[in-house]
Amino acid sequence: MANLIDQVQRVLDGPRPLPLVLAGDPVLRTPSSAYDFSLPADLWSELISAMRESMHAAPGVGLAAPQIGLGIQVAVLEDPATVPDEIATERQRYPTPPRVLVNPRYSPADNGRPKAEFFEGCLSVPGYQAVVPRANVVRLRCLDENGGTVDELVTGWAARIVAHETDHLTGVLYLDRALTRSLCSTASLAGRWFGVATSELRAALGF
Repeated sequence: MANLIDQVQRVLDGPRPLPLVLAGDPVLRTPSSAYDFSLPADLWSELISAMRESMHAAPGVGLAAPQIGLGIQVAVLEDPATVPDEIATERQRYPTPPRVLVNPRYSPADNGRPKAEFFEGCLSVPGYQAVVPRANVVRLRCLDENGGTVDELVTGWAARIVAHETDHLTGVLYLDRALTRSLCSTASLAGRWFGVATSELRAALGF
């Protein structure tokens, strides 16, 4: 416990927003340890607050503890879903309120429906996005920030966020699941491919 307290304190004593760990750091490729709620309540609360602050500043819709250098199974999520209505409908992307996932696990729960294929990015792999096939519905099992049990179905874009952040806690990056020939710089995606049909994009990039 003392070692974890020291690690968290060192992270929180640093600059704010918290610096993000980038791809290439071993912490992003090492399965995280289960969190046992051993941190003092005030330190735990400060950690969650700092993670949320850093997620918002990035900006992003999720942040896992390994992305700030801590190998514990904790992630924060929040998505205001400030996207045009047609994109919200296509991606089933609707506001996801702030939440904390502790020791999460997920499994596909969409009864064999084809996976949803959309571009996805990551704060630890800045400047790029790639198409990632994900289940439309996942069953999420975890604890919340107070230690309460969570067992629920999550759908649409929120399911993608849950899967992405939970993957971080097992040492998996979105690129491991991506259709790699779809990889685009964020600038190219916004400038060249914005509004282009997926079929045209597939033909052009060969994925």
